[in-house]
Amino acid sequence: MKRDRDVHDPYDPGAVASMLADPQMAAAVRTFLGKTFEYGYYRNFTWLGRPIIQYPQDVVALQELIWEYRPTLVVETGVAHGGALILYASILELIGGRGEVVGVEVEYRAHNREAVEKHPLGRRIRVIEGSSIVPAVVAQVKEIAAAHERVMVVLDSLHTHEHVLAELRAYSPLVREGGPLVVFGTSVASVDSSIDLKREWDQRRNPKSALDEFLRENDRFAVDRELNDKLLLTDAPDGYLRAIR
Repeated sequence: MKRDRDVHDPYDPGAVASMLADPQMAAAVRTFLGKTFEYGYYRNFTWLGRPIIQYPQDVVALQELIWEYRPTLVVETGVAHGGALILYASILELIGGRGEVVGVEVEYRAHNREAVEKHPLGRRIRVIEGSSIVPAVVAQVKEIAAAHERVMVVLDSLHTHEHVLAELRAYSPLVREGGPLVVFGTSVASVDSSIDLKREWDQRRNPKSALDEFLRENDRFAVDRELNDKLLLTDAPDGYLRAIR
């Protein structure tokens, strides 16, 4: 998605194109992603005191999306420690207004619930406990979203092909034209096949394969090429989407 930019913006699309065409850079990224799985690199960071379990590059990208699109509701599946919920709430707090965050977590552990509720930004957050693809849970999220015109959706729960595809089908209707939809975990498809991920998903069937199937059946969304290309190091390659109609 092409964005209007200030003449003094240092972003250089030519440099990004050259970076993407560099085979050494591509090899380095592939190696880096594989090693991050081995060492759990993405677990090393917090946002305003809560573990966020994201690559720093994705934290910056999520901030850019919220600041630019200015949703009044951010929906996230897969809460874990709640760091991402706090990230969304903090940007919404800076924007001002009634913006809120809804998280869905299959097992919302008591210590995480307490920490999020007691956080200074906890008043902007509510969490629904249950599987994100159970009809009753989806219905609760849709009921909340019905009061909002600008909804952003982030999918980051169980990374199996079937689960992610079901989430995409359930939650994509909440996002209106111009709105962001983010699918995390697509980096799995870039990891060397010799690496055992020790998960229910692998390099063949994962969030990326689910996303590809979704885009074949749904013409409302397209990959946000500019954002994806400049990130390079991300848990969501091709996973940043925009509703184009």
